[in-house]
Amino acid sequence: MTTIEVTGRLQQQAWADKVLPPVEEVRPGLWSIPVPMGPNPLRYVLVYALALPDGGLALIDVGWPSDESWQALVDGIRSTGHDVTDVRSVAVTHLHPDHFGLVPRLLEKVDVELWMHRDDARFLRHHSAEEVERQLAQARAELRLIGAPPDVADEGLVDFIRMPDGRTVDRELTGDAPLDIPGWDIRAIWTPGHTAGHLCFADDSAGIIFTGDHLLPRISPNISTSPMQPLNPLADYLVSLANTEKMRDHEALPSHEYRFRGLGNRVTGLLTHHEERLTEIAEAVAARPESTAWEITRAVTWSRPFEDLTLTLSRLALRETDAHLLVLRERGILTCTTPAAGDDPGTSEPRAVDPIRWSPATMSEHPRSPGTSVPTP
Repeated sequence: MTTIEVTGRLQQQAWADKVLPPVEEVRPGLWSIPVPMGPNPLRYVLVYALALPDGGLALIDVGWPSDESWQALVDGIRSTGHDVTDVRSVAVTHLHPDHFGLVPRLLEKVDVELWMHRDDARFLRHHSAEEVERQLAQARAELRLIGAPPDVADEGLVDFIRMPDGRTVDRELTGDAPLDIPGWDIRAIWTPGHTAGHLCFADDSAGIIFTGDHLLPRISPNISTSPMQPLNPLADYLVSLANTEKMRDHEALPSHEYRFRGLGNRVTGLLTHHEERLTEIAEAVAARPESTAWEITRAVTWSRPFEDLTLTLSRLALRETDAHLLVLRERGILTCTTPAAGDDPGTSEPRAVDPIRWSPATMSEHPRSPGTSVPTP
């Protein structure tokens, strides 16, 4: 059993009480600001504000795109003794709406400098109506290909938050790069998995790491296939975990839940969780050869009954299962049918397709067993 030391006690208590935690000064000149996310199981995102020598602020993430979230961000900044117009820069951990969503509204108030990883920023460069529809059509086609029923594949898909016309990311980060935040010794650490361009930010002098959604104290982040992800996102995530395990002495400042120490133990716990999940999925396929990813998704366990999941959560569960299936194929444990030709991801009209089906590989195809493959960078 791997354990962590909770350092955000007020945050942990607020999480247990299902209320918003207070704004806290985590270090001199560094505050955590909870920003609500509406009807979402995670409830809030933790935005971090860093004081600058000139009286300004730098932010790590901004929060969910809603009036309630905007007011919480503004009020939280005021409680630090600053105003939202004091924000000079925003470093974004990744392109999900609870982290990036308020960027357009912030830009209406102040001309901040915006930084994020190149692999997430590239989805902000082109946002014509035609490009948006092409991306949504591709998502629908992929979902049908992995066995999603029509309502899961075609209903409720939404585009992500876009930049205002004419505005771009000021600095597209690659690999591990230092951030020019006066008064702080912060560097970006590329941790793909949750998204292609997910970043953590570490201040080695202060002994802290802002982990975004890469490392959370209690839950595993959703690692899913999607048109915005590389071919094997879970394999990328496992490598990212191994890389961040080296920073075991840092205090983790995550985007959700509460602060903690014991980063090495948390990494071990997550690696163990995914190995157990890979074994469960491999066994489900063995019991049901020629199953689609959707059928396997319904056969494995979830934190709540699958029938109780919303449409969005069931879609995330399906794509998470698909990500695990791809790792099992890479390890030689499973094999799958070749995707059917003829369905064009660039069109908005669905066509009948034969979904991909999964089966155990033959002995000659998989010399290794689940859990013996070690991901390498």
